[in-house]
Amino acid sequence: MAQRDYYEVLGVGRDADDKAIKSAYRRLAMEYHPDRNKSPGAEERFKEASEAYEVLSDPSKRQIYDRAGFDGLRNTGFSGFQGVDINDIFSSFGDIFGDLFGFGGARARRGGPTRGADLRYDLRLDFEEAVFGVEKEIEVEQLVPCEECRGSGAAPGSQISRCATCQGRGQVIHGSGLFLISTPCPDCQGRGNRHTMPCSACRGEGRARSRRTLTVKIPAGFDDGMSLRYAGEGEPGPRGGPPGDLYVAVQVRPHKTLKRDGDDLFVEVKLDMVQAALGDTITIAGVDGEETVEVPAGTQPDDVITLRRKGVPHLRGGGRGDLHLVCRVQIPRSLSGRQRQLLEEFAGRAPGKAKKRRGLFG
Repeated sequence: MAQRDYYEVLGVGRDADDKAIKSAYRRLAMEYHPDRNKSPGAEERFKEASEAYEVLSDPSKRQIYDRAGFDGLRNTGFSGFQGVDINDIFSSFGDIFGDLFGFGGARARRGGPTRGADLRYDLRLDFEEAVFGVEKEIEVEQLVPCEECRGSGAAPGSQISRCATCQGRGQVIHGSGLFLISTPCPDCQGRGNRHTMPCSACRGEGRARSRRTLTVKIPAGFDDGMSLRYAGEGEPGPRGGPPGDLYVAVQVRPHKTLKRDGDDLFVEVKLDMVQAALGDTITIAGVDGEETVEVPAGTQPDDVITLRRKGVPHLRGGGRGDLHLVCRVQIPRSLSGRQRQLLEEFAGRAPGKAKKRRGLFG
């Protein structure tokens, strides 16, 4: 891929401020992130955008680039990101990627243990379950410390020695001059030590896949798109690092007749013109079961009848929303002879002279 101007890569002007540069990079990272975009060339575009952001987000590096271009950067020891492993970029920009994708990720403390990955579980609920709350058992797949090696990654009885590549720091430095990137050591995967024989159960990883069951409690009033965070219920960190968090993202199945707006519920009720004119007692289905409703005489199309405190419980407690009935008055498209006669009589005129009336009711 031919090297392009960094401003062109991010799609910003040469006078762009830090906010515009970060926003542009966020957009491109979302589009070309290898975990999201599997098309050919996506990884290279991701590296290209990351390289442009690395330079333009740093005032010193940006000044060199603006003054002397790519040659000026190369003279400082910068060789670009095209040959850098994709995981090294994730490590360098870990805070940005956690912010980008909403549920964080593993963040390393240089020379120390790594925080475990956050997990996301998508939970689908029925409409009533979200309204009144519910407890659900969910099964989460995650990495847990290997039982065979107790998380060390070494076969029982084998020797563990300091990694010669990183001298036990767990990190290696890439580049020179102004451009230094610290990434996990490729030989010890950031552990800082190596073993003569890897554990056969986990192949030296120190962690293994497992499933466990959790009970999650969804509070009353939860809505579609909301999430619950369970701190420390994510994957345990490698090398004894702290666990990540578990996020339960709720998706609510729509109701057949009820529509939700905040804590209020809306339902359309169909009335014929006689019900609307004379009034009636009707039954509708709400979240509490059947509700008996008095329709007042003279109800007009699109009038709203409100049942107080028959809506969704407030998420933080202290009452409920309302249930609103939107009246849809239906006018018959055809009438029998007797029906037409009765309506004409009601309108106060002789049969056959309906064309001269001003309106149906006067």
